[in-house]
Amino acid sequence: MPPSNLARLPIDYANTPAALTLCGVDALALPTDEALMLAWAGGDLRAFEALYGRHRSRLYSFLLRQLRDGALADEMFQDVWQRVIAARAGWQPEAAFTTWLFRIAHNRLNDHWRAARHRPSAPIDADERVAAIADARTPETQLSDFEQRRQLQLAMEQLPPEQREVLQLRLEQELSLEEIAEITGVGRETVKSRLRYAMDKLRAGLSG
Repeated sequence: MPPSNLARLPIDYANTPAALTLCGVDALALPTDEALMLAWAGGDLRAFEALYGRHRSRLYSFLLRQLRDGALADEMFQDVWQRVIAARAGWQPEAAFTTWLFRIAHNRLNDHWRAARHRPSAPIDADERVAAIADARTPETQLSDFEQRRQLQLAMEQLPPEQREVLQLRLEQELSLEEIAEITGVGRETVKSRLRYAMDKLRAGLSG
């Protein structure tokens, strides 16, 4: 779960009648992220609460999967939202709010890796864990749902960080190739290449 001090914020604003007419949005539709962001920049705190409620779980999950450290993910989650708060006055709807938010997270992760001169490494007990998975895949036994998810997680942990990131943004966040390119600062073809290599490695790891 995301850090509790932000999680306590009310998040039902997006379903209130006032929100439905925010910035001229039709009463039959929920306000867009961009409309909420503009309203919040104009001083409407409830608009921020709605934005936070919509995106906190996706953002926290993304950070936690990248960092694999709950305490560090909590810290970075807070930092990303602090940067969103600090930048709200000058924000312009030049890109989707989701793209902008994950671009901040991407840049913050890059800052972290550069500062720590660290790249995620395989778990110390990786061989034992892989062996356990192999044993579970004998003809006499079918993997449970939990074991299948764990196997996929282990395979993803072996991917290079840049491949794991684009795979998460594509599969878990359901972002387009263009959005991922904007977030990561690379070309669309590079994103496609990283996705292809990541999927090939996942297939090889899962089949092995």
